[in-house]
This record gives sequence, structure tokens and C-alpha cells, in this order.
Amino acid sequence: MSRHQLQLRDGVAATSAWIGWDRPLRTFFAQVFAADPDDEDEEVPILWEGTAEAELPRPVDAIRLLEPYCDIPAEIAASLEIDRMKTLATIDGPNQTEAKAFLARLEARDKRDQA
Repeated sequence: MSRHQLQLRDGVAATSAWIGWDRPLRTFFAQVFAADPDDEDEEVPILWEGTAEAELPRPVDAIRLLEPYCDIPAEIAASLEIDRMKTLATIDGPNQTEAKAFLARLEARDKRDQA
């Protein structure tokens, strides 16, 4: 997994913003956190996308989500693509394989419950 912190725009009510590549889920992700009103030492997510398998398949998909919050460096898309390419030969270990199977069972159950 890669994770890059981005500079927040002036006036944005957030404490941090992150973008990266999640190899096991084969997705890029975008995260923005704000101070927790109930605990000033904690942060709460106000944006967290790229949590499902292949949800954000291209760097630009994650970048667009962060544009309202951050000044996006010109080189970040290339850096993210390099992060992805570095993991191409990596395969899932037993824990990742089981975690994916568990998530698939949860998704199937949710679909069944919605029907």
C-alpha cells in the first residue's frame, strides 16, 4: 500500500488528506479527515473512498475526489501509477485471500437481505 499526504487548501475545515494505492483491493483511495468534535485528539473521516475492490481503478478517480479539499501536485498521478506498477508481481497471502472471501460473503449477505 502507498499513502501520500496532500496539502489542504486554505479555509478547508479538515486536518489531513491522503491519497494512495491499495494493492490487495486493487484500488486507489482518497481520504480526508477532520477533528473529532467529541475528542480533539482524534480525527474522523469526512471523505473515504476506495474501500471496495477496484472501486477507483485510475489515479484520476481518486484525485478528482480530493480536488475540492487539496492543491494537487502535478506529479501525484505519475507517483500513484508507479506505486501501482511496483505491486504488479505481488500476490495475495493467505490472510488477504481469507479477508477477500469474508468480504465477498458479507456482500452476498447484504444483497440477499436487500432482496
